Amino acid sequence: MIEYAFQTNFELTHLDLYSVWLKEVALSEGCEIDGLQYVFVSDDELYEMNVKYLNHSTLTDIITFDYSENRALSGDLFISVDRVRENAETFKVSFDVELRRVMVHGLLHLAGYGDKSKEEEQLMRLKEDEKLKMFHVEQ
Repeated sequence: MIEYAFQTNFELTHLDLYSVWLKEVALSEGCEIDGLQYVFVSDDELYEMNVKYLNHSTLTDIITFDYSENRALSGDLFISVDRVRENAETFKVSFDVELRRVMVHGLLHLAGYGDKSKEEEQLMRLKEDEKLKMFHVEQ
């Protein structure tokens, strides 16, 4: 099951499309989704979490708490809508594309991908790009 919570004035539409996509991404990595909660928050809220839980005094776009067992993905994924909006401008992509990149980035962490080393980061970017192509919106 995938749940979405909004602790800011942002609201994601087409939740069913996102859920189908995320489930397909998990399956493509040999995983299944046991329980994910995407929580959309402000920069301030995510910064406080980053300091409190990770001892990092920096802004970030996502913090993922992993409760997965084996290949059953479970976790809480907190996303800063402010950071996604700013990063979209910086990287010259739409807000929606950057949001999907961050959402799938968190899921890929749960599936076992890291991003601490240069090699891990390169693989993560390749996987993000691959998974972004899996998202389809009917017009």
